[in-house]
Amino acid sequence: MAHTIKNIEDVEDMAAKSGFGELGEARFAREDLDATDTGLSHQRLNPGKRQGFGHRHNQAEEIYLVLAGSGRIKLDNEIVEIKRLDAIRVSPKTIRAFEAGPDGLELVAFGPHVKGDGEILPNWWSD
Repeated sequence: MAHTIKNIEDVEDMAAKSGFGELGEARFAREDLDATDTGLSHQRLNPGKRQGFGHRHNQAEEIYLVLAGSGRIKLDNEIVEIKRLDAIRVSPKTIRAFEAGPDGLELVAFGPHVKGDGEILPNWWSD
């Protein structure tokens, strides 16, 4: 098929499925879109909540686009304030995680799909 159209809210919420539902939502749409080379996720963090883990990729560069709300992103040891329509490019090997401000945080992430490239780092962003 030459194209696929899928409403992102029809993609399974992996945050709820993985026990992180109190933090927000995370929908990973690559397979639902029949994409082979491009990853896409839609994430919502509830007000004042922080992602439950950091992550990094060995090869894939990612771009995040803030759709709504505000908050902070931790990139390795640097914490940066972010707001609506900020676009953030993150290079491979950089550890990242998001924290929502008082209005929550909604963003999309996209980049190349490299099988087995991601590493999850539990409790990476601690107080």
